[in-house]
Amino acid sequence: MLSVVIPLYNEARTIVRVLEAVQEAPLPTGIGREVVVVDDGSADGSADVVAAYAASNPALGVRLLRHAHNQGKGAALHTGIAAASGDYIVVQDADLEYDPTDYAKLLQPVLKANADVVYGSRFIGGEPHRILFFWHSIGNKLLTFLSNAFNDLNLTDMETGAKLFRRELLQGLMLREKRFGFEPEVTAKMARIPGVRVYEVGVSYYGRTYAEGKKINWRDGLWALWCIVRYGLFS
Repeated sequence: MLSVVIPLYNEARTIVRVLEAVQEAPLPTGIGREVVVVDDGSADGSADVVAAYAASNPALGVRLLRHAHNQGKGAALHTGIAAASGDYIVVQDADLEYDPTDYAKLLQPVLKANADVVYGSRFIGGEPHRILFFWHSIGNKLLTFLSNAFNDLNLTDMETGAKLFRRELLQGLMLREKRFGFEPEVTAKMARIPGVRVYEVGVSYYGRTYAEGKKINWRDGLWALWCIVRYGLFS
């Protein structure tokens, strides 16, 4: 079973398309799916859109959890991770930047090599990748480099939003970061699990501009840098 955890905040325009794409995404034979959506205090009716979709498509089994007020992507993921019951958990953003059809690629190392963690890299494999911000790409490479140095990994895309984990390992971590610090924190803590098997596959990326709703900013980048040092040294 694959648990798809979707943190949701003010994405009423795209969430139905995301849910449809998640439900239609092909999975390897014998792999089922569950969908856990965590609305993080949206103010645009996103939760109501999900509730209506779930009610009109009961066979799809979409579960909606709600935060009374906005706490951050990491906090929404904490809630969704705790509620997941599948063998593996995959994170799916609610903005269509990442394509659910890549789940089959993320599952390949699981089925072939008993992977524990699989990162979907935007920078390998020749998949479609929207060209956007130069300084974002430099910042991403810097954060990935530093994360690798602290955690003795060789990832190409630590900040990717497409990550798949063995459920019991992820639920066994004590995660603290409530915003975008989730990425460096979970990477550092996973890297310290004895014998953990980390893989990376190429995925497509359809990035958004700020005018289109992108939320992460330079302050989040600075906080991610702090998290790399904090959890890299003290996990």
